[in-house]
Amino acid sequence: MSWFRRKSTPINSLAIIPPKPLPGRSGIAIAVIVKDEASYIEEWAMFHKAVGISHFLVYDNGSTDATCSILQSVLTAGELTIIPWSGKMYLESRFINSQVLAFSHAVCTFGGRFSRIAFIDVDEFLLPRKGGTIEEALEATQGFPNVSLPWHMFGTGGHKVRPQGPVVMNYTWRNDDPLSKAKHLSNFKCIVDPCEVVEVTVHQFKTRSFGDLTVNDAGFRTTRDGRKKRSFYSNEYLQLNHYYCKSAQEMAEKIARGSDYIVSADFLKKKMETTRQNIEASLVEDRSMVEFVTGRSIPLSRPEISSVAPLSRWQSASPNRDA
Repeated sequence: MSWFRRKSTPINSLAIIPPKPLPGRSGIAIAVIVKDEASYIEEWAMFHKAVGISHFLVYDNGSTDATCSILQSVLTAGELTIIPWSGKMYLESRFINSQVLAFSHAVCTFGGRFSRIAFIDVDEFLLPRKGGTIEEALEATQGFPNVSLPWHMFGTGGHKVRPQGPVVMNYTWRNDDPLSKAKHLSNFKCIVDPCEVVEVTVHQFKTRSFGDLTVNDAGFRTTRDGRKKRSFYSNEYLQLNHYYCKSAQEMAEKIARGSDYIVSADFLKKKMETTRQNIEASLVEDRSMVEFVTGRSIPLSRPEISSVAPLSRWQSASPNRDA
């Protein structure tokens, strides 16, 4: 009987054949899925361009705002590729994770052009702690094809409403334990050699030469499960900042927009509120991003915003304060 039928589990990993390296491949690209990120995409793109990202592979999940136009104005045609990526895909009633699909497509279609691809979200920033670029920060990994970076989870910073100015300058309070066992706080994002990838998930990759072995930013090697051990943690060279909550207002707006995954509004609200509470249960001030941006005079917005033509698809182109 149908009411006893077990719900189909989603497909969260895909096996792939890695691309062949193209002559002269170089640089680090970012692959990202976006939807209606006009309020934040300029800062995110300008920061990552400043720290050495050579190309942005942007999978547009049906944006209806100025996300794509802003990207076109911030990045050159040689730095940007936008791929339409709306809709959902199923295999025999099983939902295929849209991020996994996009990341697999990025590796297979574009991977031969780049030395590495980073797979992050628009609320995540790659902060070099040694050197001025991500490429310099990765030197300690000695070319290992699979690098795992732990989340550093930032909360509301006491902001009730959205403050003026850049996200990375307004939020400096994060949970003090990147390997916390509290719910939803601990996970990893990866930077990989795309020509070595044989399996894709959102938070971990497998390579043909090393299987599920991965390294931290200092080059310490372990298995996928070994990443949770204290001995694996490092942010000495490269830190992944996850600005999860932002202000209470922005968090409420995010909940109201809903999720692209197959979850209810009530589930999303409970998850986000639980995550916020867990982040803010034990805080530490982290001004490393502020010091990096100010010390290197990194611009996070354009001096003037002018109207731009729409970008054709597939074209390369204190925590207690109130605010």
